[in-house]
Amino acid sequence: MTRPDGAAPVAALARSLALELVDGGRPSTGVVGVGVDAVDLARFARVLERRASVAARLFTAAERAYAGSAPDPVPRLSTRFAAKEAVMKALGVGLWAYPFHDVEVVRTGRDAPGLVLTGAADALARRRGVVRWHLSLSHTDQVALALVVAEGGPGSGIPARRPPVSTDRPAKP
Repeated sequence: MTRPDGAAPVAALARSLALELVDGGRPSTGVVGVGVDAVDLARFARVLERRASVAARLFTAAERAYAGSAPDPVPRLSTRFAAKEAVMKALGVGLWAYPFHDVEVVRTGRDAPGLVLTGAADALARRRGVVRWHLSLSHTDQVALALVVAEGGPGSGIPARRPPVSTDRPAKP
């Protein structure tokens, strides 16, 4: 479903959430990017079953240990994979712009999950001016979802893209 202004509902929700972020009562200094990703749990489980090495390539040892502590690790791994892809989208890059290990979903006790970036992902985020990450994870029996907002300092972020200027003149009636 598309809204009258042409924005998809998920994109509109992400934009709305990003604009309302506050930290200690201070408004956000700027949104560098927003990323949303969804992963089909059954499909991801089949990938993990077919290729045992894929988990080691995609996830850190701590992420695999956390997922392995659940009776079924697939929902936890799927949400983490969605988060890693959402980070790439928030940074405006495609798959394999950096190794998946460079983005780690972390938890401290019962606190909300957070993100730790290292290596090439951290370097890219710093170039984009990201100073803080906001992460929301959820899953059902079928789908895992991650929403990531990259927050920057003043003057940070990816320059706004302007639509191309048309040199065509409208036809006279």
